[in-house]
Amino acid sequence: MGELFSLLSYGPDGWGDEIAQGVWLTVRLALATLPFGLLLGLLIALAKNSDEPILRAAANIYTTIFRGLPELLTLFIVYFGGQILLSRLIGLFTDTYVEVSGFVAGMIALGLVFSAFASEVFLGALRGIPPGQYEAGSALGLTRLKTLRLIILPQLIRLALPGLSNLWLVLLKDTALVSVIALDDLLRKTNIAVGVTKEPFFFYLIACLIYLVLSLISSIGIGRARAWAEKSEVR
Repeated sequence: MGELFSLLSYGPDGWGDEIAQGVWLTVRLALATLPFGLLLGLLIALAKNSDEPILRAAANIYTTIFRGLPELLTLFIVYFGGQILLSRLIGLFTDTYVEVSGFVAGMIALGLVFSAFASEVFLGALRGIPPGQYEAGSALGLTRLKTLRLIILPQLIRLALPGLSNLWLVLLKDTALVSVIALDDLLRKTNIAVGVTKEPFFFYLIACLIYLVLSLISSIGIGRARAWAEKSEVR
């Protein structure tokens, strides 16, 4: 057993530093995707809740596509399709070769999927806010934008937080998909360690424990966020 745990040491004789680098990239990718997905999801929800038929139709098409496609397929389309599109656009002006960043492609692909599901959570929260709240803002002389920012948004966060919390945990696990585009996340580093040491059970068990620890830390943070959001709730 001691020999197995020595494989997690830092330096040339262990894989501890490689695993730590993979964890750091996984966390950075999830944290970078979250605000992008939340903002896009909120905009899609507002479009679906709009009075404009074109906006509603476009938002519904968007969510139907990205909720229906497998996450891995979306990742391939963004990574390889983005590579082709960018190369052709750059080729109109110069012969310089441009390569799409795996990190950016992963963030965009996961963010598109996350936003499609988050938009449904936001939409349910928006419809859970009584119409009188908008009328109250108008009666106070607030513009539509100020009403949204000062009255609707705080309530929206409280109502949407449980659903968004689950989506965050799903996003954290879905970051493992970027290993297929050679991005050195936790799973890819684990696969390399397994290939070299021939100890699959040990390293995959370590990866499982790390993902569980990340989920546990997230759950603690989510719990505190819920407590903060519910402070203003009238009981």
